[in-house]
Amino acid sequence: MGMNNAVFLEVIEWFDSTGNEMVARIPAEGSGEIKWGAQLIVRESQNAVFFYGGKAVAVFEAGRHTLKTANIPILNKLMAVPWGGTSPLRAEVYMVGRQVFPNLKWGTREPIAYRDSTLGLVRIRAHGVFNVQIVQPLLFINRLVGTLGLTTTVRIEDYLRSVIVSRFNDVLGEHLTSLVDLPGSYDVIAKALQQRLADDFIHFGLGLTQLYLTSVSPPPEVQQAIDERSKM
Repeated sequence: MGMNNAVFLEVIEWFDSTGNEMVARIPAEGSGEIKWGAQLIVRESQNAVFFYGGKAVAVFEAGRHTLKTANIPILNKLMAVPWGGTSPLRAEVYMVGRQVFPNLKWGTREPIAYRDSTLGLVRIRAHGVFNVQIVQPLLFINRLVGTLGLTTTVRIEDYLRSVIVSRFNDVLGEHLTSLVDLPGSYDVIAKALQQRLADDFIHFGLGLTQLYLTSVSPPPEVQQAIDERSKM
């Protein structure tokens, strides 16, 4: 591998001015040539995850770290060639935001099919919000970033939305027999959905701290039938 397409890294840091970014890859593309003794600066609400040979291998807490093999014993075990002096280490660093990411929206892109006990097959849309936090950075980087190749916050959030919607479909069928009963069932459905998703999220090193269901919308003619039944 030629050195010409690599970024030489002497100071590794990331400042997220928005507060909304879950992850940033350094360098953004290609590989970094990390110099012996490079400074890694990790801010209070961050962790840095060393990504080497296609795997997340070490997590750094907040603080200033001098990157030498003595400080990162795991690198000695992983690398055939000792890293030192002149030879840079070709690796990436992922900076991970550890704060709670609030009010992320989820919803059905296309209407989903729901089998109603009285109205038959109905196509509905659903929307809500959720809060998420990265609780195990190593797992998060290995499973979402490394395995699925999701390297940006936008792609990660999109993927999480798809997981929520697929589980929503299951939970709705288990906790609601008819859309007629929907108005009083929001909290029950949201709670069941959050419990179901907790396992999915923790698999990716994520904590699902809150989940709300804000709307479930059947087609207008079905909504009319529901309104008429509720008046009765």
